[in-house]
Amino acid sequence: MKKKERVQREKSEKGVEGITSKTAGLNFQERCPAQSIEEYQCTGNLEADFHEVTALLGLSEIPTVTPRSSALSPSMDKGISGESQTQGPWCSKRQLLVDLETEDPRSAKAVKVFGWKVDETMTKALNKILPSLNNLQTLHFWQADLTTHTLLSLKATLPLCYNLRTVVLEGNPMAEHSYHLLMSEDGNIAHLSLRHNQIGEEGARLIGSALSTTQSANKSLVSLNLAFNSIGDAGAKHIAQGLRLNRSLLCLSLANNHIGDAGAALLAEILSPFPLTHEEVVERRKLKIQRDQSPSLGTDQALSIPSSSSVEQIVSKATKTSSKKKDKSSASQTGSGKKEDPKMAKKMSDTKVQRNRQKPETRDRQPPVMETEDKNNLGLNKSADGGEIVSSLLDPGVQHVGGKMIMPGNTALTSLNLTGNRLTERSLECFCSSLQAQGDGAGLMHLCLNRNAFPPDCKTFLKIQELMVFRDPLNKSSTTQADGQGLVE
Repeated sequence: MKKKERVQREKSEKGVEGITSKTAGLNFQERCPAQSIEEYQCTGNLEADFHEVTALLGLSEIPTVTPRSSALSPSMDKGISGESQTQGPWCSKRQLLVDLETEDPRSAKAVKVFGWKVDETMTKALNKILPSLNNLQTLHFWQADLTTHTLLSLKATLPLCYNLRTVVLEGNPMAEHSYHLLMSEDGNIAHLSLRHNQIGEEGARLIGSALSTTQSANKSLVSLNLAFNSIGDAGAKHIAQGLRLNRSLLCLSLANNHIGDAGAALLAEILSPFPLTHEEVVERRKLKIQRDQSPSLGTDQALSIPSSSSVEQIVSKATKTSSKKKDKSSASQTGSGKKEDPKMAKKMSDTKVQRNRQKPETRDRQPPVMETEDKNNLGLNKSADGGEIVSSLLDPGVQHVGGKMIMPGNTALTSLNLTGNRLTERSLECFCSSLQAQGDGAGLMHLCLNRNAFPPDCKTFLKIQELMVFRDPLNKSSTTQADGQGLVE
């Protein structure tokens, strides 16, 4: 009996050793495979995660994941200018294109879908995988047949992608015109391209309201591409309305949108000082009352540049406090007259050595990309002395002229593209006067008016070109002149 027990015990031990040897090099997820998508833990390797997640969702036809280290694809820069109509590489099979930062499969910086439908199940898979991609910067959908429901599902995931800054949604017309959902006030998208989406007046109205209203304004969006849509004069009016109080958008493309003189004149109007409406005046008064009653914001000092006298007072106070601290430290060191304890001196020297050893590690440690970009974005919403600007309605440059409150024009917008529209010389005169009102130091630096309904040799267009020569830093035909402060190209 003892011999039989010994044999059974040896067999069981060998079986356990065989199992442990098979699972020794596997991680926890490989040892215990997930039974559902909720249990699955993404690794950051998009190709591997995509295969596992789609299998758990029961997809029969799984698109191929194609990683590319350096791939040619439709660029956001060409989209901003509106000149390029190239959309994406044509391929008969469905594939998920992944641009990698390096050869590491976990360094995906861009995920692109070209020409196949992203349904609710595929959206669920992307929502599971995208937050695990730490380097993800761009999300590109071209003719993906997105709906409002799938767009809402993706929108809930975008804030979890901390480094995502560029979203390209082109060739996806929606009956509900829900594109403005990507422009929420608390969003993190900096570059948004919405070309070829058949956006009309209603879509432009929603986008204009997302840019700014009297109660809110988008503070994250830097560039917006609305080229190759059907915005027209009515839609241009809504876009101009949104630009009245928006001070974060730098680049706007409205190329090929059937915009005529009426819409162009409204866009030109907000570039120079304009009168506030009754609703804006009322909201400005409310904001001033709230600001005056709030102890954190205080008075107008939160929105103005500190004077030289106040700076001198701050400096003098700082020097006085530092001198007092030095006096106290010197008195504590020399005034006691006692001999220094050698044990205490040795202990203090050891602590100093430890601190010096730790300093290089803290210096080499760099903050994450999201943290640094958030600090930069916050700087756009603060005044010169660090006070947060609640609304551009509280701009200290607002003046009372002729019984009206005149608001400084939108000088934050630096690039405006109106190529391929229906502008005549009539609307060119509006832009010419607005550029002259802005002056040379601020405002538009790039204004594209090619392929419109005016001859290229008309006087107003030539005059605008002369004005833009000294404003556009990318204009190679500009001449170099000295203006007292430096060289202007």
